[in-house]
Order: sequence, then C-alpha cells, then structure tokens
Amino acid sequence: MNPENPLLVLREKISAVDEKLLTLLAERRALAVDVAQAKLATHRPIRDIERERALLEHLIQLGKKHNLDAHYITRLFQLVVEDSVLTQQALLQRNLNHEHASAARIAFLGPKGSYSHLAARKYAARHFDAMTEQGCLKFQDIIKHVETGQADYAVLPIENTSSGSINDVYDLLQQTTLSIVGELTLPIDHCVLVSSNTSLQQIETVYSHPQPFQQCSQFINRFPHWKIEYTESTAAAMEKVAAMNSPTVAALGSEAGGELYQLQVLERNLANQQQNQTRFIVLARNAIEVSEQVPAKTTLVMATGQQAGALVDALMVLRNHNLIMSKLESRPINGNPWEEMFYIDVQSNLQSAAMQQALQELTGLTRSLKVLGCYPGENVVPVEPRA
Repeated sequence: MNPENPLLVLREKISAVDEKLLTLLAERRALAVDVAQAKLATHRPIRDIERERALLEHLIQLGKKHNLDAHYITRLFQLVVEDSVLTQQALLQRNLNHEHASAARIAFLGPKGSYSHLAARKYAARHFDAMTEQGCLKFQDIIKHVETGQADYAVLPIENTSSGSINDVYDLLQQTTLSIVGELTLPIDHCVLVSSNTSLQQIETVYSHPQPFQQCSQFINRFPHWKIEYTESTAAAMEKVAAMNSPTVAALGSEAGGELYQLQVLERNLANQQQNQTRFIVLARNAIEVSEQVPAKTTLVMATGQQAGALVDALMVLRNHNLIMSKLESRPINGNPWEEMFYIDVQSNLQSAAMQQALQELTGLTRSLKVLGCYPGENVVPVEPRA
C-alpha cells in the first residue's frame, strides 16, 4: 500500500473487484451453456420472458439493500441476459446444423476499422473460434467473394435507424444465390476523428462514406465551410486522414476504428437520432435450419404485378395466418420501369405450418416469390420490470 497516494490504492482495489466481476461473468456464461444443453434435451424454448422478468425484479429488490437504484440494475442485467440468450441460441444452432466453431472467412466493406469490420468481428466472436478478415471495396465484391468460395460469410449493412434502408444492398439481394443466415445490430456512434491537435473551425475537409454524412447531416450543416469528400468506407477515410496528418482534415467514423489508425476523437455523438443503430445481415452459400426453440425470422422477396390491390392481397395472407411482418421494403425491378419488388421480413420459422401454408398461397398470388433466408432473430428485446 502507498499511504502517500490514496487514489492509487483505491484504483488497485477497483481493479481487483473488476477482475472478480469478469470471473463471475465468465462463470455465468458457462452456466448459460449448461442451460442451453438442458433446453436442447427437453425441447424448451430459449427465452422464458416471465422467468427473466421475475429474475430482474428480484435483483432490483436485492439491489436496494446495497443502495443500487433500479435503473442501474435493469440496464446491467438486460445486457447479461442478452448475452445469455445469444450464447444459448448459437449453441442450439451449431447443434442443429452440425457446425463446428472453427475459423471462418468473413468478407465485409472497407479495411480494418470500418463499421462493417466491427460488425463482422462481433458476429465471429459469437459463432466462431477464429476469423479470417477479408475487406472489400464494394458491396458487390463482398457477395462475389462468398459466391466464388473465397469467403464463407458476407456481412452487409441493410438498414440504419437514422438514414433508413441501404438500397444498394437490397438491389444485390435480387440477383445473388446466397442465403441470409444471420443478423446483428450494431450501435453506431459517429465521431469526428483527427490526427493532430486542431479544432472544428480549423477543419477544412472531412472524409467518410456517404452514410455517416447522411446520418449526421444536422451536425455537418453547422459547419458550412467544410468540404465533404466521399470514400469507399469509414475506414478508408480514417486511413486517408492518418496518412495526411494535417490539422485541416478529419474523418467521420467510430472511435474503435479510429484507434486502429492512431486518430483522436474531437467530437462524439453526431447522429441526427440519439439511438443510431445499423442492422447487418450475414449471407452464406447454403441456407440453414433454425431451431424451433429459437426466435426465427424469414425474409422474402416477391413481385406482385400491377393489378389493383395486389400487394394488399399478399399482405392479407400473412395476416390470415397470424404472421407478424416486421419490415416491408420496395425496390424497382431492373429493366421493368415502374415495377417493384417487395422485401418482407416475417417473424416466423420457415418450417412452421403457418409459414409453409402462407408461402403456398403467396405463390399463387404473385408473379415471383423467393425465400432469401430463414435465420435466428438476434435482436433480443429486453425485458422491463413491471411498473
């Protein structure tokens, strides 16, 4: 102990407690794996909402004895439960599809440090022991890498809570033979990244992918003197700013990505919407089965024709079978002016009786219908305590 520096002593105690917390979190995750094995044997669903709510409310009551407020306990254990749910889902899926958690080659947009790279790492950490990273310049290149066998998986952004759908990716889904096998959501915190001491007023040129500029338009408009330069990815922008090493240039991107290029954060939280998230899809050459014990999502693409009420008739099929549609997106059909394809996300397992019956009826109603994939829904909606 160092009586001359009490702050150092306190920090050492905090570090010791943090290490204990990590040990306990690892122990809890190991127990979650045991729970998944038990559920696999008994065919019980992964999530038990009432059990989660009862656990949370019990922990809140215990927290009061230690002067910990309910909001803090809720936020903390929602993360812990989410990790448990996703860990169990991954185990059940590997068992069903006879997969081994070995290395996977994953293609994504941009060099290291892009949001797609961070999403690929997040997906790999949950599903594989190791990951071989393959950065690509264009969305089309990512898909081609998997189609030709150069990569095993493609990670592509599909929509953002601030800027909406990413149309280029939807258009590519019309043509590819790949199947959607997974999804994940990544919180997006755009930052102004610089290579040296500077200020927002000193900056003359800002580099980034078009999406961050769109998502941060309100912040960008505060600096009309900035020259906007588009790059293939946020990581390409960071790489460029790092190489230029000038106080007059900056990049828009993630803090984690900026660290890979030794860039400092000048400003954080730039997005127009406070809750700025991007949903990514994962594609592979072969479709997968999804366990009935796991929340599933099925994505369809269909052309209904131009007769009056055609889309309504198709959507009524889903309603009649109590199938919940979580996403509807339309895109022009290449070569057919004024005609559109409709992309639909349905919260259902492809193998369910309701989904199979709906597909049979939709086949008779539509000009074309294709299942783009059935995959585990990894957007774990957190349980809230009762009021």
